[in-house]
Amino acid sequence: MPSKLSAAPERSLNQRMDALERANRIRTARAQLKRDLKAGKVSIHKLLLQPPAYLETAKVFDMLLAVPKYGRVKANKVLVQCRISPSKTIGGLSERQRTELVSMLRR
Repeated sequence: MPSKLSAAPERSLNQRMDALERANRIRTARAQLKRDLKAGKVSIHKLLLQPPAYLETAKVFDMLLAVPKYGRVKANKVLVQCRISPSKTIGGLSERQRTELVSMLRR
């Protein structure tokens, strides 16, 4: 019988470097996306309804902050009205939350 909790398996240097490279690509893509949102080149509605793979693990709150005219207060207010936790990821949104959030943002 195991006496202690098992930790995550050891990773080889190559596995760690691959994970690091992937994380950096995702961060870079998200940063560019946030700049595009701020500039109005990309619509938040389309991103919420059909998120690209690298956006699945992004927090909804963080993406709302990148939308013009949305600060912490307004973003929080919208999330509360849609009954969405500020820590919720885009990939973790239910269909109801997704459609409700998009219709709130279209107003």
